[in-house]
Amino acid sequence: MMFNIVGKRLWFFLISGVLIVISVVALGVFGLEPGIDFASGSITTLNFEQEVSQGELEQELASLGYTSEVETNPHGDFVIRTVRLTTAEKAEFKQDLTEKFGAVNEKGFENVDPVIASETARVAAIAVAVAAVGVLLYVTWAFHRMPRPFHYGTCAIIALVHDLLVVLGVFSILGAILGWEINLMFITGVLAVIGYSVNNTVVVFDRIRENLRTGISANFEVVVNNSLVETLSRSLNTSLTTLVVVVALILFVGTSIQNFSVTLLVGIIAGTYSSLCIAPLLLVVWEKGGWGGLMPGRSPARS
Repeated sequence: MMFNIVGKRLWFFLISGVLIVISVVALGVFGLEPGIDFASGSITTLNFEQEVSQGELEQELASLGYTSEVETNPHGDFVIRTVRLTTAEKAEFKQDLTEKFGAVNEKGFENVDPVIASETARVAAIAVAVAAVGVLLYVTWAFHRMPRPFHYGTCAIIALVHDLLVVLGVFSILGAILGWEINLMFITGVLAVIGYSVNNTVVVFDRIRENLRTGISANFEVVVNNSLVETLSRSLNTSLTTLVVVVALILFVGTSIQNFSVTLLVGIIAGTYSSLCIAPLLLVVWEKGGWGGLMPGRSPARS
């Protein structure tokens, strides 16, 4: 018996509507906590004479009350991002670490100017916007031989906006509850989510195109439903295997790429859902002429 995914489109749209409302409300109430990349701060590069692990350093900084991000560079030095430190505060910062870990060698120090941080935020926003426009143009071009190819590109963008709103909503809530901040790793994760989401959507759209060409049915709902059923296992298996890797990153790599990993985790789940239950079903709604297309017709079946 074939799954009637298309016939349940109203339920899928309601689920997405609830998620989007929660995300928008969270963003309106809590906003996003900007990290050092998007606000002024200090970057200190240190090396310890005795062996110190990244986890030990992160724990000590937290106990001292510093909001920080710790990474290691190829030379084995620790790159520590904190709030903006004055000369006196930097001296106290080094003294605190010296008392805990012994002799500290400063390899570099710089303050991130608020203007530079603002420019970083602007460039990041432009990068996401350019990626979205690129997706619209690419999908429209890829399906230019289909009737109304712009519909395919628009539905892909709507699904993409759905995924980004869910990711932003989750990070807004995490920022309010756990104090998580967004940084350039978060933007990197968002761009990866855009690529992943579009890839899944294009796979489904491509199967719809092939089934339309072979003429399996004159009913567009039937064609879309059959295409979804045919790509369902492929999409879910791909997402599950990717999620295994992402969960491993979260569990074993640590906080240095925490934002990137969690963004991927949320984005892959949202992207898999939108590529199967939002983008293709919006095509059906559009084909049936607007809001009237929300209501399911007869149960799809091969004809």
